[in-house]
Amino acid sequence: MRERSRLRLGILALVSLVLLGAVPLYFGMRTLSRDPVFDTLDALAVPAWAQSNTVDNVSGSRWCLQDCRLRERSVESEQGWKETVAVYEEALAGDGWRRWKVDRCPDEKVPGSYTCWRRDELTLDLWVRDRTCTPPPVDGAPAPTAPPAPAAAECTGSLVSVKVRNAIDDERTGPTPTTDPSLTGEDPYPTLTDDPLGEATPSPS
Repeated sequence: MRERSRLRLGILALVSLVLLGAVPLYFGMRTLSRDPVFDTLDALAVPAWAQSNTVDNVSGSRWCLQDCRLRERSVESEQGWKETVAVYEEALAGDGWRRWKVDRCPDEKVPGSYTCWRRDELTLDLWVRDRTCTPPPVDGAPAPTAPPAPAAAECTGSLVSVKVRNAIDDERTGPTPTTDPSLTGEDPYPTLTDDPLGEATPSPS
């Protein structure tokens, strides 16, 4: 009887240790696998109609090994891009993000609204535009000559794209190279000729 009791107590103690270790391990692995930047984006005071069908993508290293981490989020909104960008900009400003007026924001003109933001060591690109009514063609498939017109309900709403990068890895935070000739000037004493070895100078006899 004593041996059975000891065996039961040992099994209960082992199960308790496993459970006590499994819970912190689970949350620890979840923390490591989940980028905290997405938690920050989840906490934005954005209405439910402006954040549906969220898709997140991550590339690069969190510790900037070779490539720094790039976080990308795609969201659908039920309202047009003007109403949607207003609530997102208000939410970003309320969360400590500040408008960042910088060149290459964006690299080229795009439809809708494209703005850039900065907060601490992060930069954020926000692009809001109307939804695409016509689906893009599939690679290798012939384009239809007369695609069917989509229903009006399928063309309402807007799309939201968010890109968050480490400021140290954002090339727009560094100085912009220039080719202004006034900064280089001209050499007042040119010494190079067409002949890299120069011409022999006769010595006085």
